[in-house]
Amino acid sequence: MLDFKIDESRCTQCGLCSKECPMIIINGKNGIPEIKEGKESNCIKCQHCLAICPTGALSIFGKNPDDSLPLSNPIPSATEMEQLIKTRRSVRKFKKEEVPAETINKLLQTAAFAPTGHNKNEVLFTVTETKEDLSKVRSLVYDTLKKASEEGKIRPALAMFDSFQNMWHEKGIDVIFRDAPHIIFASAPRKNRNAVPDCVISMSYFELLANSMGIGTLWDGLLKIVAEDIVPDLYTALGIPEDHVVGYMMVYGYPEVKYARSIQSEGLHLNKIKL
Repeated sequence: MLDFKIDESRCTQCGLCSKECPMIIINGKNGIPEIKEGKESNCIKCQHCLAICPTGALSIFGKNPDDSLPLSNPIPSATEMEQLIKTRRSVRKFKKEEVPAETINKLLQTAAFAPTGHNKNEVLFTVTETKEDLSKVRSLVYDTLKKASEEGKIRPALAMFDSFQNMWHEKGIDVIFRDAPHIIFASAPRKNRNAVPDCVISMSYFELLANSMGIGTLWDGLLKIVAEDIVPDLYTALGIPEDHVVGYMMVYGYPEVKYARSIQSEGLHLNKIKL
């Protein structure tokens, strides 16, 4: 059920909701808008109709338009966004301080607004909240790596991971997790053809907001190799559904380093379409 409702005392019959609906299922030509007969199942749950209503007269899925953020509130300027994007750095040295649980929740709640293919919104975030939680994940990974090494199950092409587990067990040097206090995984059902890009887009939203809050991040490609080539049971052990594909994972926390300026890009790679 769409639970599509119109507050007639607010509705100006402007027709914007019907014009904006990407599936063309709202009839706004006969006064008060309504869903066209037999078209409910075509809704893709984008909520564009709720978002575009200038008077907040429209409700769908039981959403109260008054609970939405008004676009009259200030948003970052183009210059501020450019600054954030260009000065973002991959952080590999973190403070021991944990990010407060309420801050983590704010990051996750905001990342859930990221666009997904067909508006399926199927991205699942698997997270740790404390240093102790990540410590358990770290121990699981390094101990399993050690066992794989002893059993000769690490391919020559991945020999560096044998070195990584040695560095951890013998010297306490954490190359894979970089001693970060937190980690997040993004996964989505494997049957969703947009699963991986949906995950990466959501993680990008998470990262940009995190950086704006002074929280450093690192896309953990080393852990992704470990999980997919050496420790295949890791995702299951972390509670990630077996029918999910993991798009990516990221460690994060308050950075121990402070950069003074942006890097200088190696150059734009561009192909202009000329048909």
